[in-house]
Amino acid sequence: MTKPLSFSAFVMNTPSHILHGMWRDQEGHQLNFNDVNLWVSLAKRLDEGGFDVIFFADVVGLYNDFRGGWDFHIENGLQVPSNDPMVLLSALAVNTKHLGLAFTAAPVQEPPFNFARRVSTLDHITKGRIAWNMVTSYSANAFRNFGYDGLVPHDERYEWLDEYVDVLYKLWEGSWDEGALLQDRESGIHADPAKVHKIHHVGKRYKVEGPHLVAPSPQRTPLLFQAGSSPTGRDFSARNAEAIFIGAPDPENARKLIDETRRLAVENGRKSEDIHFYQGLYFVVGKTEEEARQKEYELENKIDFDMMIAHSAGGMGIDLGNATLDTPLEDIKTEGIRSTYEWLKQSTPGRTPTVRDLARLRSKTNRIVGTPEMIADQLELWRDAGVDGINVINATIPGSYEEFIDQVMPVLRKRGLARNGYGKPGTLRRKLFGTDRLNERHPAAKYRGAFAEKSPVN
Repeated sequence: MTKPLSFSAFVMNTPSHILHGMWRDQEGHQLNFNDVNLWVSLAKRLDEGGFDVIFFADVVGLYNDFRGGWDFHIENGLQVPSNDPMVLLSALAVNTKHLGLAFTAAPVQEPPFNFARRVSTLDHITKGRIAWNMVTSYSANAFRNFGYDGLVPHDERYEWLDEYVDVLYKLWEGSWDEGALLQDRESGIHADPAKVHKIHHVGKRYKVEGPHLVAPSPQRTPLLFQAGSSPTGRDFSARNAEAIFIGAPDPENARKLIDETRRLAVENGRKSEDIHFYQGLYFVVGKTEEEARQKEYELENKIDFDMMIAHSAGGMGIDLGNATLDTPLEDIKTEGIRSTYEWLKQSTPGRTPTVRDLARLRSKTNRIVGTPEMIADQLELWRDAGVDGINVINATIPGSYEEFIDQVMPVLRKRGLARNGYGKPGTLRRKLFGTDRLNERHPAAKYRGAFAEKSPVN
């Protein structure tokens, strides 16, 4: 029997995330992004509606200039202002029971020791429902915000991420042995020092003594998400990720990427099923196809395509603000998001993509329009291509998710495309993979017991 799809709500604590300009729509509440009650209410609805995860994207800098400057981003709310999702997750944790809580963060933002402590604390608060989207950051402004002269080269950023996660794995998996925390009132011993270890990491970028200050959380290491589609990004994902977000233009291209990444995972000593793939899609739902097409027409007139171009081009590190829609985009060498250009080429086989194609890639390529039954038909194709889950993009909050839960989910459940109930109880990893902790094939597992021979007084 084919397993049901998993569903993630793709959001950001900002007025305009993916479908730009929709903050102006009367039906949406994105303008209330500063109000914690908006997010608590949405998380509760997702929790009750069968979603596995609410996933927060994030940036720590402005996108590349558009029309020669950054005024456009401020005027239009292009992912600015944006708030720290890690802070918000604490509020969502105590208002939900089953929903996984995922956030995005890059090494440039915070040293690994303190990051590990914050994540472990969140995993305790949520009783094991935390996930981290491992990114490198692609904004030159972000790197300048943290004291760098500009954007670190693409492959060097992944080398940096490799060491960053290595430190984290040592802290999360190796610093505290199982059974170290005793909390024995009679003996007065809270933890066994022989089972708590310093990690003594010394690398190119970090020198971390340890030990980890937080006792092991339910998952120890949070569920690990990643979204890189460049060759370097795929290699990192194949070694480290448990779930990968993709934005393939069609099921066939998704199949190719999934098969290639699973092959790389096996080459790195893992099993192909150790990684789940989530395709990003958004939905225009109608009781009839005619109604859905009318809603699509109305949506097209609300989307701000200048913002769509500014977002996509800005992520790649280029300014297309003065280009016409028919301007061809030749082979782009960029230190920004390389995967965007790769998807762009794949969505326009046999010809050179244009600026118009770039706008469509964000606004239309990953759109499914129709009745709940028609949407279910399409999701079957994605599942058959090897996709494990859907990262549901919104036009409005909370409307897009309420519509999906109320109208589409019942049809998906009838077809076995969505699970009934909440699935396995416990941690997010248990829900998705059947176990609370990383399996022994993951590179983090090598640090379990690795520091036991070191004296606790060192």
